[in-house]
Formats: sequence, structure tokens, C-alpha cells
Amino acid sequence: MDSTVRLLATGSCVPEKVLSNEDLLKMVDTSDEWIVSRTGIRERRIVSEGEENSDLATEAARRALDAAGMDPLDVDHIIVCTFTADMPLPTSACAVQDKLGASHASAVDLAAACTGFIYGLSHGAAMVRAGHAERVLVIACETLSKVTDYQDRGTCVLFGDGAGAAILDAGEGGHRVGSFFLAADGAGRHILNIPDGGSSRPPTADTLARRGHCIKMKGQEVFKFAVTKIMQLIKNAAAREGIKPGDFDLVVPHQVNRRIIKAAVDRLNMREDDFFMNVEKYGNTSGASVAIALDEAVHTGAIKEKDKVLMMAFGGGFTWGSAVIHW
Repeated sequence: MDSTVRLLATGSCVPEKVLSNEDLLKMVDTSDEWIVSRTGIRERRIVSEGEENSDLATEAARRALDAAGMDPLDVDHIIVCTFTADMPLPTSACAVQDKLGASHASAVDLAAACTGFIYGLSHGAAMVRAGHAERVLVIACETLSKVTDYQDRGTCVLFGDGAGAAILDAGEGGHRVGSFFLAADGAGRHILNIPDGGSSRPPTADTLARRGHCIKMKGQEVFKFAVTKIMQLIKNAAAREGIKPGDFDLVVPHQVNRRIIKAAVDRLNMREDDFFMNVEKYGNTSGASVAIALDEAVHTGAIKEKDKVLMMAFGGGFTWGSAVIHW
């Protein structure tokens, strides 16, 4: 069975608690000017005590369901894209299914780091096209504040928490899902990772003391990788759609760093205005960033009827990918 897949609706949720650049000055040796000039970030949202990954995911999902006029019982399958789940077992998707009351849905977590939402949409669309599900809820959610080392200036200024969601179904009309591209290169897995806490290096007093349960990143290598992949993703997506890179009406990139996006934009001779950015408000929320930005672009009117929208991301693994939506 082969079906046209539509994106029915989006939703997002960020915590109320704000961590500003000024707040970070009390934790590490930095300055607002240093952070803004290198990242474009002015503040980020972080969860409060007792606020869980699945709480953000559930609220983003509720908002998407409300926008679609759907009941949770109408959902056939739930995909939660995250690497900061509430706990190692069971999955965040099961927690979301319970909190939503989506008792008819199967549920699974998917981990692809910052490319999570793109991977999730691709997997969800494939299920719809194959006839395995009629309506798929894709949620990307991260609580990066739980795995951020607030003594490391190079990483703690970057990350925030949040969730975004989208609903896919089969049918004609509406926002048609176009081409996908997914890729990975495991040789880069040591450049951006959380080295401790898994089965390879289970938690011990030593792993806690060396902060091995927090994100570790080789910044310059990630910067070069990201700029290269942004350019490749845009060129490849345009070629698959039979258009030029500048013909996309809006690009919704992973909100990684304004400097990285600008470097790629300049090399492609594109306009920065063609890229939807909200990194200054939320920082890098990993896989959730594209989902949050997409929802914000929808609700602010940045996306208009008949627009060709390109979403793209890249992250630890390495993973990277893109998705096109014909609005």
C-alpha cells in the first residue's frame, strides 16, 4: 500500500524557567557578549525540579492534537525522539502514551541526537505509507539541562530543554510530506557524546566525579562538520525536489548556533532571512529544536500556503538528515 502522507498539525512546549546569559555568568567565566557573538544565544529554557522529559513531550503532543482536532484515542503509533528519557527503562514513549491517554497507540523511543525529529518523521511517514498506521504522533523532546556540565564554558552556554510534536496521516490535500534524506557516520561518535552511564561504562563514583555523564564536545570539529553538512543537505534536497537551493521558501534548520548557520548561508549565497531562527530564545534543544522552530514558524505566519519548507539537522553519532514539506 502506498499513500500520500500529510503533516496535519504541530505543537510545542518549553519550560517556564529561563536561564539567561546573565545567570550563566555566576556559574562560569564568560560574558553575554562572548556567548552572543559566538552562538547567537541570549537565553534558554530549563526544566524545574520534578518536571520530566515526558511532561514536556506530553504537553507538546496535546497542543498538536488540539490543533488537529484529534482525540488521543485516534493515535495509532507514538514515536518519541530523545536521548534524555525519564529513565533507561521503560521508554519515554510509554510514559507519554499513558499521560496522554492514547491507549490505542503503540509507542517507541528513537535516538538520533539532534537529527531525531527528522528521523522520527521519516519513520512515521514510512509506517503510514506502508499501511501499518493511519495516524502517527512524532515528538522530539530533550531535557539537556540534566546532561550539561555547568562548569564547562564550551558547552553549558549552548543547551536548553523543550519539546515539539507533529501528527502525520494519509490523505490528499493539506501539508504534503515530500522527500527525506537520512545519513550517519559512526566514525564521528567520539567527537560529540556522553561517554559514561551506558553499559560500556556503567555509573560509578569515578564516572560521576569526572562528569562523564555530561555532554562532551570537540567544538571546532563539530563546527566544521555542521557547516559542511548544512550545505550538502540543502543542495541535495533541492536536487531531489528539482529546484535550486534558493527556491525553498523557508529553511527550518537545527538551532545549533547562529554563527554556523550564517557561515553556511554565506557559502551558498542564500539569504539569512530564508532561514527560520529562534536559537536566541531557546538555545540548542537537540532533536527538539527543529520541531519547536517548525511549530513557531507555523504560528507566527512565517510559513505560508504553498511554501516549500526544508527542515534539516545534524548531530552526535554523527547523524544528519532533511525533510521537505509542501505546505
